[in-house]
Amino acid sequence: MLRACSLLIAPLFVATSALAATEVETCRDNQADAAIRLTACNAVIADDKAAGRPKAFAHWYVADSLLKKRDYDGAVALLNKGLELDPDSALVLNARGLAYSNRGEEEKALADYDAALQKRPNFPSPHNNRGLIYMRRGELQRAYDEIMIALSLNSGTNRALNLYNLGRVQALRKQYDSALAYFAEAKQLTPEAWQIPNYRCTVYADMGRLDEALADCNEVLAQHPKWAGPLAWRGNVYRLKGNLGAALKDYNDAIKFSPNFVRAYVGRAQVHEARKDMAAARADYRSAGAALTKVDDYETTQARAFARERLAALIAADPSLRNQAAGPVTAPGGKAAPPAAATTRKVALIVGNGAYKSVPRLDNPPRDAKLIADTLRGLGFQTVTLASDLDRDRFFAALRDFGREAERSDWAVVYFAGHGMEIGGVNYLIPVDAKLAADRDAENQAVALEQVIAAVSGARKLRLVMLDACRDNPFEQTMQHTIAMKLVGKGLSNIEPEAGFMVVYAAKHGETALDGDALNSPFATAVAREIKVPKVEVRRLFDIVRDDVWNATNRRQQPFSYGSLPGREDFYFVAGN
Repeated sequence: MLRACSLLIAPLFVATSALAATEVETCRDNQADAAIRLTACNAVIADDKAAGRPKAFAHWYVADSLLKKRDYDGAVALLNKGLELDPDSALVLNARGLAYSNRGEEEKALADYDAALQKRPNFPSPHNNRGLIYMRRGELQRAYDEIMIALSLNSGTNRALNLYNLGRVQALRKQYDSALAYFAEAKQLTPEAWQIPNYRCTVYADMGRLDEALADCNEVLAQHPKWAGPLAWRGNVYRLKGNLGAALKDYNDAIKFSPNFVRAYVGRAQVHEARKDMAAARADYRSAGAALTKVDDYETTQARAFARERLAALIAADPSLRNQAAGPVTAPGGKAAPPAAATTRKVALIVGNGAYKSVPRLDNPPRDAKLIADTLRGLGFQTVTLASDLDRDRFFAALRDFGREAERSDWAVVYFAGHGMEIGGVNYLIPVDAKLAADRDAENQAVALEQVIAAVSGARKLRLVMLDACRDNPFEQTMQHTIAMKLVGKGLSNIEPEAGFMVVYAAKHGETALDGDALNSPFATAVAREIKVPKVEVRRLFDIVRDDVWNATNRRQQPFSYGSLPGREDFYFVAGN
């Protein structure tokens, strides 16, 4: 089986204590059962009498298990300790570089790979992993050269990973015959590796060899039916074959299992275009741009660029949307001219989820939602949609409909009250029908925050999301942890939306929001009160809301704002005279 990086086993070493000798031996035995080996390495780490290289190796092995589970923060912490024990370990440096790379910290990763090669010049893995960063950046010749060096230093089945990566580079360079040759050689060394038919499917599709592409994607999906990548690639094949219904189903499934999958949104948008459903196509192209991925690879960057080009073209082709492309009108002196109140179209979607079926109900969210909805109606919003106790399907339908409304508006505001949590690096809002027996269920039972951000993204000026969703996680006690990643027991995690969006949490990331003792939550109460005050600009408004909630809760709850609104215009809920 191919892996993201081939990590070589360190030379044998001697235990530093008789007590740890058995655990050390088992920890370094690459023929031992993985679970037994992991237990032994953890025992070495816990043994105060173990030290030096044996203990550093144990830190590496446990960290490597976390890398496979995508717990990069935990891996870095262990590898830092490993380097304190053995600063000259190329193995540990290479592994930390891989963790940094997966966290998107490429310069740190490259520095670790360089250091590893200084310690061990003939170590293949740092060359391979350095090549992957260059491939991600689109520096394809540098990527090819680095991985070729790794191949020259490798032997046996370890060469398969390098051959596979060379095939990927050649495919990106559109040298398809060369790519297929590399894949074939890698397949001979590791016949069971699913990565080869998975990527070869995309190569065959680009070459127009659609039946061969379909066979490869089906081979992968037979083993892994819920993997988003091969679902999206098969969707591409079906689309190219003209089977739009099958393509749409695959794209829908890919997005269900991976809510931030940029290339799946782009493919689905192309299906909508082919079916002349331009509103749906625009929504998916916007979703491709709004999806918050930790690291964009070369293909994803290209897909985002394509999505932006197509979105601009579709907006330009629709007379009712053309002023979106022009941006705000600028007055003399560089300050945006405020439009007349009558011409500023404002819309809002207000959701209050309280009647949860699998956990105790929340009384406040429906009341909070009604309070905010009534307040916005009183301030002249043209459309305010109030929706309570949404299940997942109704939640997505509401977002889809609101996204179309936002396209023809200047302001788009979403307020959500209910449960929200972070699982596996993704923030989710929880529908009332979610069961969440396991953390992985969030992918197909909850709504990713990025989908809410995408829904407001069509507005021309103000794009605002307010989340009173930072309560304790009621699923924590019963939820099975299967993806071994950080699961926030309370609140949401911090985000970095792109310019032009503001996302306001009722409580700072990782903290909890209170329902309070009144009919409405402290956050909803403060928002409803302060947005009616004239001449308070939106940025300052939420600073005031923060202070009000902080004081009302005796410093137990601090709202927090993320992102930034357009800088050349001020925004007022009530402009005043």
